[in-house]
Amino acid sequence: MTASTRLYVKGKHLSYQRSKRVVNPNVSLVKIEGVSTPEEAKFYLGKRVAYVYRADKEVRGSKIRVIWGKVVRTHGNSGAVRARFRHNLPAKTFGSSLRIMLYPSNI
Repeated sequence: MTASTRLYVKGKHLSYQRSKRVVNPNVSLVKIEGVSTPEEAKFYLGKRVAYVYRADKEVRGSKIRVIWGKVVRTHGNSGAVRARFRHNLPAKTFGSSLRIMLYPSNI
């Protein structure tokens, strides 16, 4: 029996990019599992990010939907990254799981 391989790494949606008073919802902060330094996070720059969720209404034969985004730069000293999505992630996704795809590859 072969072990299953997945083409993504798990991550968490932390928050939107923000300062003391201003919130910027078109940039999301993502914490990637197993990444704890900015140097490790640089590997994921340019990688695609997917938020997969289930909806009530079936569209084109499926209730599963995806919001796609891309890792644009690192954030802070703990290995978090900034990601921009085609449609801004809703605030109810704070703390939920994201998939960081291992493509496009730069190695």
